[in-house]
Amino acid sequence: MHGLKGHTVCFTGRVLVDDVWTVRATCAERAGQRGAVPKTDFSRKVTLVVYGDLASKVVTDDRRAYSSTLVDAEAERNRGRHVCVVDADGFSKLLKGRAAPCLELRKAGAGHIRPVAAGTTEGGGILGGPLRVRHTGRRLSGDLTLDLSSLDKATTAHEATVGALIAHLSRQGVEARAHVPGAPQFDAGWSRGEEVFVAEVKSLTGAREEQQIRLGIGQVLDYAHQLRSRHPHAVLRPVLVLERPPSVVRWVALAGSVGLRLAWAPDFADL
Repeated sequence: MHGLKGHTVCFTGRVLVDDVWTVRATCAERAGQRGAVPKTDFSRKVTLVVYGDLASKVVTDDRRAYSSTLVDAEAERNRGRHVCVVDADGFSKLLKGRAAPCLELRKAGAGHIRPVAAGTTEGGGILGGPLRVRHTGRRLSGDLTLDLSSLDKATTAHEATVGALIAHLSRQGVEARAHVPGAPQFDAGWSRGEEVFVAEVKSLTGAREEQQIRLGIGQVLDYAHQLRSRHPHAVLRPVLVLERPPSVVRWVALAGSVGLRLAWAPDFADL
């Protein structure tokens, strides 16, 4: 993450800021000076958790506020709302206006959660935490004509394709990742060596195929352009993932001509 401004933040306890133990009230005051909104306890408004005096420890789901905060943050992530978590070093960097890595929350046994740093060599600050399939409600197919870019993400077909992509990559030992907070909101990302792949997923059920594919091409090329501007040394590979093969083969040639990979369920050839 790139700054405190606009975040609603809570603290698990005192924080070691630049080698000085700092109580929560002082941390909250300093965060407020940087444009954050401090909260005493975790709520669904919180977008950032600073975890301090439990550094390098595994915490469990008991009723102590500092441990339940991480459990609640993980629960929110599982619901599809990303909550950033930084440690004391990360908070110190944010107070200085510098970027800080968002920590992953990993299960370490029944009821245990462990904050860990995301791999620094994978994704180069582009890829966030593990990608999860979201639960969706039902809607009429005609709704796609109202708001193509947002309604597609609410379809069962879209999330089924995302789930199939996650499974396909997992079989190859590759973890599908979400975007980091503040980055372009691509649907899925992953890395292989120095290459970082960012993908837009498009369902075709109940939609105008041509319209969906054109929209997807524009979106993922825009994401790649934005990310290249922010990460000029990254080797970015834009990908458009479709629910099924396109009915017109010309899309494959078009994609190749603009440096875009085109793949579709269930085989995801070349991915």
